Amino acid sequence: MRFKNIVFLLLAASLIVMLAACSDDDETDAGGSEEALDNLNEEGMPIVDEEIELEIFAGKAATTADDWNDVLLLNEYEEMTNMNITWNQVAADGLDEKRNLALASGDLPDAFYAANIPVSDIQKYGDQGTFIPLNDLIEEYAPNISKVLDENPDIRKGLTFPDGNIYSVPTVYSPDFESLLIGAKGWVNGDWLEQLDMDNPETTEEFYEYLKAVKETDLNGSGENDEIPLSSVAEMSRIIHWISGAFGVQNKGQLHTLIDEDPDSGDIRFFPIHEQYKEMLEYLNRLYDEGLIEESIYSLEVDQHLANAADNLYGAVQFYNPIELYGEEVGSQFIPGNALEGPDGTKMYTGITSPLRSLGNFLITSENENPEATLRWIDYFWSDEGSKMFFMGIEGVTYEETEDGPELKDEITDNPDGLTLTQALAEYIINPGGNHPVMVTDDYFTGSENAPTDIEAVEEIEPYLIDEIWPAFTYTAEENDDISVLETDLDKYVSEMQAAFITGEKDFSEWDDYVEQVESMGLDDYMEIQQAAFERYKEN
Repeated sequence: MRFKNIVFLLLAASLIVMLAACSDDDETDAGGSEEALDNLNEEGMPIVDEEIELEIFAGKAATTADDWNDVLLLNEYEEMTNMNITWNQVAADGLDEKRNLALASGDLPDAFYAANIPVSDIQKYGDQGTFIPLNDLIEEYAPNISKVLDENPDIRKGLTFPDGNIYSVPTVYSPDFESLLIGAKGWVNGDWLEQLDMDNPETTEEFYEYLKAVKETDLNGSGENDEIPLSSVAEMSRIIHWISGAFGVQNKGQLHTLIDEDPDSGDIRFFPIHEQYKEMLEYLNRLYDEGLIEESIYSLEVDQHLANAADNLYGAVQFYNPIELYGEEVGSQFIPGNALEGPDGTKMYTGITSPLRSLGNFLITSENENPEATLRWIDYFWSDEGSKMFFMGIEGVTYEETEDGPELKDEITDNPDGLTLTQALAEYIINPGGNHPVMVTDDYFTGSENAPTDIEAVEEIEPYLIDEIWPAFTYTAEENDDISVLETDLDKYVSEMQAAFITGEKDFSEWDDYVEQVESMGLDDYMEIQQAAFERYKEN
């Protein structure tokens, strides 16, 4: 018996050693070789002593530089870092197909950049080892990213997958940059308010009365009633961002269009079947039925919207900065719209997004032999000096330092060749276009959200902003399989019926049938998954 015990103990000890060795191998797999680490400088520039080469798959926005292999910003950064990167850019119309092909075939780049990889794919390929976990690497080699995560626990929570791993460097909007988190805002034609001797609307009913007066009055002096009381572009969601808070729905921000928090119980709820949501749709139907919302709201393109604005047709809009878009003469008529109070006294502004914008924009693959250097490469752009370089370009070429801070040069802001600001910057930097895995702050951001009127608009609604903003949730592999189908079907049906109720295609006498249909589409299963994901988010 004693001999058997000894044999058992020896086998157990051997198993422990084997498991420890496997664990050590797993940790080694997430990092570079000893040779790569010997070549790495843990701080300062260059990042590596001997030049290394990386291949990066990158999504290409229409507004960005045509060829990232020859753009000033990256050329300068290559010299600084000693890292030679080959950029394989893929335009938006082919991005999903080529990205999925690369992932499925195993023919992997060293990293994916601005590739907009879905959360479900991050989880799937992270599980398989295609994407390496970054938790320890961030702590050791990315001090700027690590600092942001330490100072903003909600960002870290939203970035962490159910297995406890962080697989990506996300796009982050500074929590302090509320103007950018809100994005498009509500604007009211202040000149027309004066003509009508009306105050800037504070309630949904006052807003209705103003829009009705716009429709009935020749405010632009054209000699006919061609005024359009309220507009946005190609969708109703922006207008809903303005008024949903007055009805108490979508109260955890823009990223969650189906779930929010029940204000009575504090539980997670599917708000598109609740009475407050129905009241919001009834209000919007009233506006649409009386011709107070632009009739073509669901198909209106930007060009036509801008043409209508140039003809001075709009009484209120929910869009980006009017001066930037419509020009000084028309745009300066508009003043920031208020957060509106609803019929039951509810007054909040829910049209704001989470600082954690996208998880799928920088992932390092298992093919990468220099993950530490690669992470240091992106981490620099999270520092103050790196952020300035990323957004402003190169001093003396694209900007100059002034007493008030860095300012873009005249040839960028007032281009002699007639290029817009975005077009002029795209010749030197890669920032124009979205999905960059950096932190966007108001220090160096050149978009309209930093304009004085936008800042004024935020000051008006800031007291009514929701306190907690949910990021997109992450799911287990099993949950992903189910929720991808459930959410697609539910979102499609809810969106179709939302439009149908607002435009009058469906009568509100059919509301109960709509609710029954939603409940029959696996709603209980959907909410069970969301509840589990929400609880994990809170516990991360």
